[in-house]
Amino acid sequence: MTHSSLPLKLPIGLQNFDGIRQDDYLYVDKTQIIHDLVTTGRYHFLARPRRFGKSLMLSVIKHLYRGDRELFKGLWIESRWDWAKTRPVLHLSLNDIGFKTLGLEAALLSELQLQSSQWGIQLQEEGIARQFRELLRKLAHQQGSVVVLIDEYDKPLTDYLDDIAQAQANQQLLKAFYSILKDSSVHIEFLMMTGVSKFSQVSIFSDLNHLKDITQHPRYVALTGYTQQEVELYFGERIAELAQQSKRSVEAQLALIREWYNGYSWGQDVKLYNPFSLMSYLDTGQFNNYWFSTGTPTFLLKLMRQKWLYEVDEVEVDELAFAAYDLTDLQVYPVLFQTGYLTIKQQNEFNVYRLGYPNREVKESMLRYLIAEIQHTEASIGTPMVLQLRQAFYQNDMDSLIRIINSIFRNIPSQIFIAEAESYYHSLIYLVFFYLGQYAESEVNTNNGRLDCVVKTDTHIYVIEFKLNKSAEAALQQIRDKGYAEKYLMDARQKVLLGVNFSSTDKAVKDWDTDFII
Repeated sequence: MTHSSLPLKLPIGLQNFDGIRQDDYLYVDKTQIIHDLVTTGRYHFLARPRRFGKSLMLSVIKHLYRGDRELFKGLWIESRWDWAKTRPVLHLSLNDIGFKTLGLEAALLSELQLQSSQWGIQLQEEGIARQFRELLRKLAHQQGSVVVLIDEYDKPLTDYLDDIAQAQANQQLLKAFYSILKDSSVHIEFLMMTGVSKFSQVSIFSDLNHLKDITQHPRYVALTGYTQQEVELYFGERIAELAQQSKRSVEAQLALIREWYNGYSWGQDVKLYNPFSLMSYLDTGQFNNYWFSTGTPTFLLKLMRQKWLYEVDEVEVDELAFAAYDLTDLQVYPVLFQTGYLTIKQQNEFNVYRLGYPNREVKESMLRYLIAEIQHTEASIGTPMVLQLRQAFYQNDMDSLIRIINSIFRNIPSQIFIAEAESYYHSLIYLVFFYLGQYAESEVNTNNGRLDCVVKTDTHIYVIEFKLNKSAEAALQQIRDKGYAEKYLMDARQKVLLGVNFSSTDKAVKDWDTDFII
C-alpha cells in the first residue's frame, strides 16, 4: 500500500481484499460488523443478490484468519484482533470451479485436489463427500481447526433454473457434499456460506440445524452493500464533483443517486446501495443501468410468463416467502426478492411484507424487459413507443394514444397472441403506462370495486377501464356506475374517464370513448 494524495481508485467488480488494499483501491471499512460476526457465532449463512459484496466480505474474513495484519492497517479491526491467532482457511467459490465445462462432480474433485495440494495433503478417499471430509480432518490435524468459507454455494443450481433436470442432479451432488459439514463440525472453527437463494434439499438448512441464517438479521443488514452514511463518508468528494459538473446542489445530486441506486432492504429501516451500480455511476458520471445489464434475468422472465405474473410491484407476501424453496415449484415473488429485483418496502406486526422495486435502475430495466417479453420483441424496441405514449398523455391526445396501443398489439406475433385473455391486454398496457415515468396504478381499490388503471400527469388524471369483446360504452359506464373517479374529485387536475374495448378477433382496440370531470 502506497500513500498518495490522489483519491483511491474505485474497486469496480474487484473481490480480492488483498488486491484492493495493496493496489490503492478504496475499501469501505466493514471490519467492525465483520468482527461482530466472527466473534458471536460459528456457523452463518447470508443470502444477497449478485454483485452485492459477498465475495469481498469472505475475502476479508479469509485474510483476517490468516493473520495478514498489514492489509488491515488503519481499519477499525486492526487494534482489536489477536493477530497471533491464525487458522487454516478453506475458501471455496463455486462460481470459479468450472462446473459448466467439467461437470459439477469433476469440478469439485478438481477443486479439492487443488486445495489439498496447497497444504501438502494427499487425498486417498474416493468421491467428493469422502474427499471433503478427509481434507477437513487432515487439515485440522495438521494446522488446527479450520475456517470454511463457501461462496456462491447455490451457483450450480441458479445457473440451471431453466434446466430443472440438471439442477436436480447438481442438487443431489451438493447435498452429499455439504452434508460433510455437519459430520466434520469438530474440525471447524468458523463456517460462512453465501449465495443468492435459499434452496431446500441441499442439506445445509436441514442437516446443519445450528447454521444461523443472518440474511434478515438486524445486526448484519449492512454486512454487504453501502449505507447512506457510508456513501457520503467514502464517496462525498466524488459526489460533490459530479454535482458541480451537473450544476446541481450536493443535496440534489445525492437525491438523484438515492433514487437510482439506493433502496435495497431486508426488513429493517436501513436502505442499502448496490456497490457495483453506485461505483459504476461514480466512475462514468452517467445515470445508467449497470447492475441489471450484467445479468439479464432470462429465466425470471420465463417464470413470470409461466405463472402469468407481470405486475409485481407493491405486492404483499407472508414470511413463508422467505423460506427455502423447492427447485420444482419456484414461486415468482420469492425468487424476485432473493435475486434482488424486488426488495422489502414495508413489514407489519403480522409479518406481512410489501415487496417492490428497490430503485429506478431496477424498475425501469425490469419494465423494459417485461414489455418486450409480453410483446416478444427486443427490449430496446419499446423505448421510442414509450416516448410517443408519454407525449400523447401529456398532450391529452387520445387519438394518438389509441393508435400507439394498436401498434403495440400489431407487433405481437399471431402464433403467440392470446385471444381471450383479458389479463394479457391489461398487463401489457399497464406495464407500458407504468414505464412512462408517470404515476400509474393498476387495479386501484375504490369504495365500489377495483379500477383497472390510473395514469397521472401534471395536468390530468386518466381513469381507465379495459374491456374485451364488449364495448367502450360498457367500460365507461362501469367507471360512472362504480364512482371510480370520486376519490380524485378534490384534485385540481382534470379527470379524463377512458373506456377501451379490445377485439380479440381484430387484435386491436375496437372502440373507445371518453368523458370528462372538471
